[in-house]
Amino acid sequence: MAAVLAAALLAAPAAPAGAAAGATAEATGVTATPAVTVPDFWNPRSRGERIEAPQTGRAVRFLTDDEFPPLHFAGPDGNPTGFVVELARAVCEKLTITCTVQARRFDTLLDALDSRQGDVVAAAIPLTATLRQKFLATRPYFRWPARFAARTDKGLPVPSAVALAGRSVGVIAGSAHAAYLKAFFPKAVAKDFTDLAAAEGALKRGEIDYLFADGLNLALYVGGQDAETCCALIGGDYLENRYFGEGIGLITRPEDAALSRALDDALQRVWDDGKYTELYLRFFPVSPF
Repeated sequence: MAAVLAAALLAAPAAPAGAAAGATAEATGVTATPAVTVPDFWNPRSRGERIEAPQTGRAVRFLTDDEFPPLHFAGPDGNPTGFVVELARAVCEKLTITCTVQARRFDTLLDALDSRQGDVVAAAIPLTATLRQKFLATRPYFRWPARFAARTDKGLPVPSAVALAGRSVGVIAGSAHAAYLKAFFPKAVAKDFTDLAAAEGALKRGEIDYLFADGLNLALYVGGQDAETCCALIGGDYLENRYFGEGIGLITRPEDAALSRALDDALQRVWDDGKYTELYLRFFPVSPF
């Protein structure tokens, strides 16, 4: 599945820059052709003087995984690519430093960083209090929004506590999304599924009104071949840290605080000059936001 998604992403044409803003649903129902919304995680008031990367006399070694499109995956030449990888390369360009990118198995990345086999982890490792006890991390450059999806032919209303009353909503049993639905949409009729593929199938067949799940996976589904244009994201994104986490950042060792600060500053500048948006539109033909 990862290889299929990666190939589809590399073959897809980039969205036009003018599509960088827009709602994912009309007020009266689902739209089948949403604009690509680019998220903004940076505070313009936090900008300060440019921070240079420490000079070590060698390349900065980035570690990633190559099996999680569209964030990081193997390109046609076998080298790592994806949104996170290309963002890391853009950061290196901003800092005018030489960098290498090496793919490793996802569950070995932090151990490899800790044992000094690399300098920065650029992968979809959630930022948590436990992680920060051992490592440093930049501010998040990507987060995990929760989203609703619905069939495009039902004319369903944009989700709200009132609109969902009595309507069926698919969730993964025991997930943060199930807990969030229960807390904030108490009158919705939750339908539990054991996995996302089963829930997506039920949505496609019209067996549930909505599906509430991880926005990235839903975006890949509604924009992919399996959905057969049946469905679209509807309503806005949900980003509460308590339920859906803080997101992901570039991770370094504690002794590399100067490098971490430089990476943080470079991420801000990559956003400021539009490179972040360019990369986002390349790798997210359907935005999870």
